[in-house]
Amino acid sequence: MIQENVNIQAYNTFGVDCTAKYFARFRSIKDLQDILADPIIKSQEILVLGGGSNLLFTKDFEGIVLKNELIGIYKVKEDKDHVWVEAMAGEEWHNLVLFAIDNDFGGIENLSLIPGSVGAAPMQNIGAYGVEIKDVFHELEAIHIETGEMVRFTKKRCKFGYRESIFKHILKGQYIITSVTLKLTKNHDTNTTYGAIEKQLWENNVKDPTIKHISDTVIDIRKSKLPDPALIGNSGSFFKNPVISLSKFEKLLEKYPDIAHYKLPNQQIKLAAGWLIEQAGWKGKTFENYGVHKNQALVLVNYGGAEGKDIYNLSEEILKDIKAKFNIVLEREVNIY
Repeated sequence: MIQENVNIQAYNTFGVDCTAKYFARFRSIKDLQDILADPIIKSQEILVLGGGSNLLFTKDFEGIVLKNELIGIYKVKEDKDHVWVEAMAGEEWHNLVLFAIDNDFGGIENLSLIPGSVGAAPMQNIGAYGVEIKDVFHELEAIHIETGEMVRFTKKRCKFGYRESIFKHILKGQYIITSVTLKLTKNHDTNTTYGAIEKQLWENNVKDPTIKHISDTVIDIRKSKLPDPALIGNSGSFFKNPVISLSKFEKLLEKYPDIAHYKLPNQQIKLAAGWLIEQAGWKGKTFENYGVHKNQALVLVNYGGAEGKDIYNLSEEILKDIKAKFNIVLEREVNIY
């Protein structure tokens, strides 16, 4: 059933008080197809919400918000080395990680506690601690908004990049993801190369870590650095880590010898946006009821009652300052509405 003028503060992790002109939930593929066939839909901008964790509302939404409530996690098939797991798009991402850990399926333990839904994960090509979803992605299914038909997307067709996929650009607003299938491992080649993980495992005297050790470690690290959206409004990392050329990096290194960075192929260097923001003096800054989190400069926060436009304007000031100080152009990771 399509409702009118629904408050959606509870459906965005920033906790911004705003209203959707139209709102509907879908708990099955038929629900979704019926909603898409409604004449109201044809002239409206559509926004699909899962966990509501990767967006910022700067005003009321003058379209229809569709709340994805497709739930379920299933083992599709397996061989001696791998297992294919399908998760419905409305599932919380961390529930899928816990399912994998409980069943000793490897590959996504480094992605523990990332907020948001399964359906949003391939759109953003979510990543953390040296792993991206594309590393374990097999395929997804999505409904074409205009026709209501189900379409399957392979890994190649998704055109994954750093926090990118075909659904963020070429096919933006054309499909609604309904399920995602991952190819996970039975015999694990764990990734502990990220410094913080390696350090904490060493401190805990874990010499041969299991996937649960890694998941627990990532959870501890994230909890120590990132605010819980249930307590402080935020969307996790607000900015992408910028990627620059080796030659540009070498010039920066002369001035900032301790600049945080990661080497990439093809003489590319990924910088830590949080390091840049912290060096520029923004970490922990508070402006009335919003600001930059005290423990992680990548995270902008709503302490209660802030408007989305205030948080957006803060991000604008940070972008300008980083460009002026480092000649680096940062990009927002969150979607702005």
